Amino acid sequence: MQHKNFSKITEIILTGFQNSQSLNYFYFLLLLVIYCVTVCGNLIIILVVAYSRLFHSPMYFFLTQLSFLDILLSTTIVPNLLRILFHEGGFVSFFGCLTQYHFFLASESLECLLLTVMSYDRYQAICNPLHYTSIMDLTFCIKAILLCYLIMLVVILTFSVTMSHLDFCGPNIIDHFFCDFNPVLELSCSDTYLINIEGVVVCVPLVVCPFTLIIVSYVYIIATIMKIQSVTGRQKTFSTCSSHLSVVSLYYGSLIASYLFPNEKSAKKTFSLFYTVITPLLNPIIYSLSNRHIKEALKRLFLKMCLAFKFCWLHDLSVLSVE
Repeated sequence: MQHKNFSKITEIILTGFQNSQSLNYFYFLLLLVIYCVTVCGNLIIILVVAYSRLFHSPMYFFLTQLSFLDILLSTTIVPNLLRILFHEGGFVSFFGCLTQYHFFLASESLECLLLTVMSYDRYQAICNPLHYTSIMDLTFCIKAILLCYLIMLVVILTFSVTMSHLDFCGPNIIDHFFCDFNPVLELSCSDTYLINIEGVVVCVPLVVCPFTLIIVSYVYIIATIMKIQSVTGRQKTFSTCSSHLSVVSLYYGSLIASYLFPNEKSAKKTFSLFYTVITPLLNPIIYSLSNRHIKEALKRLFLKMCLAFKFCWLHDLSVLSVE
């Protein structure tokens, strides 16, 4: 009951990277460009998949969901980070800090689960090709996505209920560029043992189990690929899952590395920046560069947009000439 006498936190200071002002301005411009490219690149992937019937398959359906999550994650982190860099640190309301954390948790949880579903899709396509269309039908894909969202909502609700019973009385400074789990809990003057246990327990179905299933899937995939006699056949088959494998390696590699250094704040910030900002940028690049069909669809879409723009421009000129 003694904690009730403390004044509760209403504002939080995020310190960011604590560099010189000129260096912060450079990072501001760099991250602004990265954010714009990330949003545009992922939107283009969504438009291309929706535009072409060639991409109406489970793999590309899941790819659009991944692009949506990349936009959500980047939008949750980068705009506020830009404000912090521009002002060399920034205030955020306590409610805004918790809101950012919950959106971050939602996007990270969904991405872990979605990457697992995508690995299962690649497993069925390579190891069980004769039954692929019957197993990976539209109903299964929708149910898989809805299940991912349901698990995410349960996780967020669990943390929200537990956090609502905590008192936050300071200090009100977070040495990070966004409101992450451990930095927020450090502001609490209540006993955080229960929520820390919840955090460990939740990591099992959200991180450990998905990562294990992905590894098992790729063990079977690689074993199946190695049975193919021709080198060309092995290369062609592996190319269908190389993009997903690259994305998984980047995402889980940076995510795991950021939590291997709990006391090294500079290393944690660097790895956190990678999986919250850089990975959403690289995902559409990886999928577009390694997929011939996406590159061809992008060219066709760009050509049609140019023709439509040219038609509108000529139409406006003709109207002006008549007037």
